[in-house]
Amino acid sequence: MRGFTWRAKQRHRPGLEVMALGPEAGPHSPAPAPDHLERWLAVRGSVPWPKAADVGASDPVIPSRDGAAEDIRAFDGALSPGRAAGMLRALDSVRADAARGAPLDFELLRGWQRHVLETPEPPPFRGSPAFAKGGRERYGITPDTRARLDDCLAESGGADGVSLTARAARACLDICFFHPFDDGNARSAFLALVFVLAREGVALESVGLLRRVSFRADDPQGPLTLARFIDSHLKET
Repeated sequence: MRGFTWRAKQRHRPGLEVMALGPEAGPHSPAPAPDHLERWLAVRGSVPWPKAADVGASDPVIPSRDGAAEDIRAFDGALSPGRAAGMLRALDSVRADAARGAPLDFELLRGWQRHVLETPEPPPFRGSPAFAKGGRERYGITPDTRARLDDCLAESGGADGVSLTARAARACLDICFFHPFDDGNARSAFLALVFVLAREGVALESVGLLRRVSFRADDPQGPLTLARFIDSHLKET
């Protein structure tokens, strides 16, 4: 579809101008809003993701308390008891799927998100551009956006040799910046992080740093910072 610009036309009454829609874009047309999903994918490909250690990288970690569940009861429960109950049901599904070694993809996310959003059916992939951070970030959409998300999430299995904590951070940020759902994407991203760890027998006593921070799609330091936060919680556990 061709661009349009407003052109002034003089009417019969002096001093009165009516703006008409013309077919050509003018020199002062605003530039298209940047696509922060594409910016994230560029950053994602350039980040020096930490590689897995030679030993001990996949040892089970069993905490003395359930940090994820405790945080949901405190953080989500303070916002709404119903929200916390939905998140706890989703957390149960996350751990059941991790125990059976399910691959991480959008279909798996949808199953959890049904509990998160308390919808009768698993919610669909968004059908239009999404916005976050008060509109400062815009995430575009194309016919292959969902397939690209699945390709990214498939890397959480570790075939590329990236360390577990970095894979958990990367999957979390993939969901943040693909923004697949109309609502609840931060909760979905957190659950995916828990899932990536749980699939390898790892759980955390505390997750405080992981739900109280926000990252920019175009910040190359953000992914490494989140990976360090996960590693810090893991060492504490």
